[in-house]
Amino acid sequence: MMRRTFIASLSVAIGVVAASAAWAASGAKAPQSIDWSHGGIAGTYDRAAAQRGYQVYREVCASCHGLKYVAFRNLLEIGFSEDEAKAIAAEVEVEGGPDKDGEMFDRPAALFDYHPSPFPNDNAAKASNNGAMPPDLSLIEKARTGGANYLYSFLLGFEEAPADVTVGEGQHYNPYFPGGLLSMPSVLEDDLVEYTDGTAATADQMARDVSTFLAWAAEPKMEIRKQTGFKVIIFLVILSGLLYAAKRKVWANLH
Repeated sequence: MMRRTFIASLSVAIGVVAASAAWAASGAKAPQSIDWSHGGIAGTYDRAAAQRGYQVYREVCASCHGLKYVAFRNLLEIGFSEDEAKAIAAEVEVEGGPDKDGEMFDRPAALFDYHPSPFPNDNAAKASNNGAMPPDLSLIEKARTGGANYLYSFLLGFEEAPADVTVGEGQHYNPYFPGGLLSMPSVLEDDLVEYTDGTAATADQMARDVSTFLAWAAEPKMEIRKQTGFKVIIFLVILSGLLYAAKRKVWANLH
C-alpha cells in the first residue's frame, strides 16, 4: 500500500514539475489550482455549471470563437432537453443547400449541425482581431497546459502590464498567457450575462462555468472512460483472486 501511495504521489509530483517547467519556459505564470467536480479518478461534470458555461460561450465567446467539433445534439449530454437544444440551434444560421437550382442558402441550424465559425474564413477572422486568429474552443482545454485551471486563471488574469513590458496598439497583458501579450481583451465582468437558473453571474462564477463547459467539450466521454476503468479494475481484482485460489488448489498437494 505504501509503495502504491509513493508511486501515485511521485507521478503527481512529476506532472506538476513538468507543467511548471513548461510554464517557466514560456514565461507564463502558473495557473491557480481549482477543485473541479470533474477532477480526480471519480470526478463527474457538473451539468448545471456546464449549461451555464454554454450560456457564457454563446453570449460572450461565440462572436469570436468557434466550437466546430460540438454538434447541437451533443448539448443533450449536459442536461439540455431535446426541445431546448432544438430552440438553441434554431437561433443560429448555417449554410444549407444546394436547392433545386443549385444555389446555397442560409437556414436555421438543426440538432445534427455543428456550431459554425463566427467568420466566413481565416482572413476575415484575423482582420477582425488585430491580425490574430481566435482559436476554436472545441479542444482548447486539452490544448493548453493546465487545462481548466489555465482557462479559469487566464479569463480572470488580465491586468496592467509591468513597467518593463511594452504593450502595442490593440494588445492586452495577461501573465498567464505565454509571452504575456495578446490581442484578446478581458471579456468577463460581473453581471455580464443573466443566468437562466438565477445564479449570480460574477466574473469568477462565469470563469468557472465556461471552463467546466470547455472541459466537457474537449472530453465528453470522460465519465464513461472513468466508469470503464473502474469496471476493469474490479474485474482484474476478481480475476487475480480466482487465479490465486486456483494456484493454491493446484499446488496444495505438492507441498
